[in-house]
Amino acid sequence: MRRVLFQSRLPGNGRERESVEAALGEYARSLSWDANSAELATLVHRASYSALGVSDPYAELKARSDEAALGLLGAAEGFIDSSGDRLAAAIRVSIAGNVMDFGSGIAMDDPDELAPAFEGLLAQGIEADETAEIGRLIEASETVLYLFDNCGESVFDGLLIREIRRMGKRVACVAKGAPILNDATVADIERIGIEADALLDTGGFAIGIDLRLAGPRLMGEIARAGVAVAKGMANLESLSDGGLGIPVAHLLRAKCAPVAHLLGVPVGANAAVVRRPETSFKYDV
Repeated sequence: MRRVLFQSRLPGNGRERESVEAALGEYARSLSWDANSAELATLVHRASYSALGVSDPYAELKARSDEAALGLLGAAEGFIDSSGDRLAAAIRVSIAGNVMDFGSGIAMDDPDELAPAFEGLLAQGIEADETAEIGRLIEASETVLYLFDNCGESVFDGLLIREIRRMGKRVACVAKGAPILNDATVADIERIGIEADALLDTGGFAIGIDLRLAGPRLMGEIARAGVAVAKGMANLESLSDGGLGIPVAHLLRAKCAPVAHLLGVPVGANAAVVRRPETSFKYDV
């Protein structure tokens, strides 16, 4: 709801109250002990967007996020080039970008905050670190599925994708099927020029990934992949009740207490963890 209030103010069209009321009503109708948090958030934000009458209230912030990250691309590349383990360094760079999560109250609220914090974010390291296992899974796969999260962050994802492709792997990238929050759509990814072997979308308006919306092309890429790399908390939450049928490497910053507890790390810590098909991430109530 904090994020709903934040995004309701972005268009400046005087419909803040209608947006918040619509979101609150949907939250009250849909809240359930059995509800997946990402599914609930999708319904709430859809109601907010509809009341606002704006298809992409974050459009300007997304473009500014990409500009901020592109300005740091040289520093990020230098960090990777100076590392003895390029894949591990690229994973750290990719996770550093996950700090941009506007309106959440748990991360950055302005792209201008990224540059002064970037060196410290890289130095922070990874608290829950299964980077070596992620490397083994990538090495054993012919195709890697890559699930994007936020704009800005996706610029740094491009460096990790480059390293995976340098390992001789085919990378199929998945962006959002419709604008939602500050997440990257296919158009956003195309704008920043990330090179991938395939670029497809999730199938519609959804927090994280909702396989009920997935088209045959996405399902085919999931079946073809040996491992998925999933960025951010929303992909973790949306897959918490059921995976993709393949190992998933979750790369994220734990920006709330439930996710931090789930991963066994403090709030604000970074994580690179593997979830295998036979295991599940379940929240304790």
